[in-house]
Amino acid sequence: MNKTTAKKYLSAIENSKKRYLTCENLSSIMGVYPEVIAEQLSFFEPMLAMDPSFDLKELIPSISKYIEAEEAKREKKEVIKVSKKELSEYKSVPDFLYKKMTFNGLVDRNASLSEADLKALKKLVQKELDELKNKAKK
Repeated sequence: MNKTTAKKYLSAIENSKKRYLTCENLSSIMGVYPEVIAEQLSFFEPMLAMDPSFDLKELIPSISKYIEAEEAKREKKEVIKVSKKELSEYKSVPDFLYKKMTFNGLVDRNASLSEADLKALKKLVQKELDELKNKAKK
């Protein structure tokens, strides 16, 4: 069961005005076969497939908990972007390496690059590769 399907079932069950909701009733509301509904919602209550008179309103708390857990799993990652202004600080890849990886003119082996630095380096390398391709075409 995926989160989207669970949300559809939860919405249909909560918006139903009936006090007692079975798979047959939900089938007429959603336009899905009752067997399919029973099979999918058996994720929350395994006996649902065997008992056609089971009240689906009892599944609301467990479906809600499942949706919350799925949403908690998907945390948005912070996207790091490198602007043209930041890239304009460096003329080329060696210039970047000199500014970021040296200390008093000596290569600092302990220097580490952040994710933003690595993305900037990747863009600089791609820029130089594109320039090489353009020169080769001429």
